[in-house]
Amino acid sequence: MEQPNNPLHGYTLERIVSSLVDFYGWEGLCERIQINCFCDNPSIKSSLKFLRKTPWARKKVEDLFIYSLKKYS
Repeated sequence: MEQPNNPLHGYTLERIVSSLVDFYGWEGLCERIQINCFCDNPSIKSSLKFLRKTPWARKKVEDLFIYSLKKYS
């Protein structure tokens, strides 16, 4: 089923985090979303593990991704 109004449709969490890291870097991501998985010894794997268990943090990451898509597209 298509989701034309969902800006995250087709993006996996891993792709979202990787794109944000490529664009902002870990330091920039830590400045924007202050959670330990981005600030203290960050890695994609540890970030995904945390974000999958923590809905409020995942929402912040998804919101930053959507903002970045709209602003820099």
